Amino acid sequence: METKNIERKDGNVRFQVTVEPERFEQEVNKAYLKNRKNILIPGFRKGKAPRKLVENLYGEGVFYEDAMEAIALECFRAGLEAVEDRTVGDPAITDYKVDDDKSLTISFEVALYPEVTLGQYKGLSAYKPAVNVTDEQVDAELRAVQKRNARFLAVDRPAQNGDTLLIDFDGYLNGKRFKGGKAENYKLKLGSGTFIPGFEDQLVGAVAEEERDLPVTFPEDYGNELGGKDAVFKVKVHEVQEEQLPELDDDFAQDVSEYDTLEAYRDSLRRDLETKAEERNTAGFRSALMSKAAEGVTVSIPDVMIKARLEAIVEEYSRSVSVQGYTLDQYLAMLNMNEAGFRSFMRPQAESEVRSELMLEKIAQLEGLIPTAEEIEEEYKKSAEKYEMDLDYLKSVLKEEVVKGELTRKKAADFILANGVATDKPESEQEEAAPAEAEAPAEAEAPAEAEAPAEVEAPAAAPEKIEAPAAPEVPEKIEAPAAPEKIEAPAAPEETQV
Repeated sequence: METKNIERKDGNVRFQVTVEPERFEQEVNKAYLKNRKNILIPGFRKGKAPRKLVENLYGEGVFYEDAMEAIALECFRAGLEAVEDRTVGDPAITDYKVDDDKSLTISFEVALYPEVTLGQYKGLSAYKPAVNVTDEQVDAELRAVQKRNARFLAVDRPAQNGDTLLIDFDGYLNGKRFKGGKAENYKLKLGSGTFIPGFEDQLVGAVAEEERDLPVTFPEDYGNELGGKDAVFKVKVHEVQEEQLPELDDDFAQDVSEYDTLEAYRDSLRRDLETKAEERNTAGFRSALMSKAAEGVTVSIPDVMIKARLEAIVEEYSRSVSVQGYTLDQYLAMLNMNEAGFRSFMRPQAESEVRSELMLEKIAQLEGLIPTAEEIEEEYKKSAEKYEMDLDYLKSVLKEEVVKGELTRKKAADFILANGVATDKPESEQEEAAPAEAEAPAEAEAPAEAEAPAEVEAPAAAPEKIEAPAAPEVPEKIEAPAAPEKIEAPAAPEETQV
């Protein structure tokens, strides 16, 4: 085979591979033998017509395309060896032709692995707040544990906000049941806002064994066919339950923990909160450093890499919502979005992830951050233990280069973190606090003592209802389309496999 006409343009490399006549003839004959069982020509039993007769009837090139496709992967591999470029994604066959001497020439085009130019990635600074767990936060955590250990006792009185009702409900739209509007023995806490507006309010005052019809209107932005519609729920109350909280004393501490006293348990909660706060602050610091490092990166990312990552994101969201009992289409309908809109919305995230991974790979290359065989083996063992899988089986389904790639990028991210500088104020406050020395007034008064910035509080927890799944983890790999056999686009951008 001969590789020729190599051209690099617009982030792609194009080249042609020529197959000698003798080899192409072998492939053409194989294509004939493979297809002849389906060929029926008058005067011959099915599959018995001679090749020459078939070619005379249907044209000399009737088997050329099948022969070309059969040898294309081998040609592409030979071409890549000659080109010596790193490529990514699946190649495209842009043309093929059979010359007069019956040699075959196939034209390929494939994306070049992008060149990455780094900006600053060492000595970057970012805000990392100090850990400061207050008594109020410890008390709130203690109350949360108390509530998780509450008992619910049936009471013989009208329901009030804060009570939990055990109910059956059945929803009707224009007198007909609608899908998803029925449940039995459902526990509903009044005042929780779990149901649509108006539903819970109409159950205040209900007593055990009472039945009520609740007219409601679904919010306009509810999604699917119910948005803005009037409906009626037929509800039967089985029980009214009152929450009874345990006393916060030493007995409580012994029941819920390994500690003998409430004070010792409180101290353990404070340590846990401090650990979580430190982890959260470090994660935010790490993310800020990564974002700053990525801002300085110059790279032209091939569209095939972004599409592969986007496909992985969509796939992961599909798996996440299926656990909640929804298809992706159903879940997106609740958000007033279709899959095309979702893909468009998530594309910037996909591009950002690929950019970050390319940056980390480049940093690892420059700093010599290559995982050792021992580190790769240890990572396999951790994953096998985490997912309760046989180690040998895990190794058979999870390629070593995937594990190595993940560890490489983690090492590079850790390197950025280790070389980062933590500041105790957000950048916006640092800029505001910078004195204007250039034009100080002649008799400047001493500035008032600066007040300490108010503590930055964590945002309130998102409402329960239907939560968007967390940003999906990168899957092990993304299988490439059928064309050439083993050209994969794994989660981490990787060169074309040959």
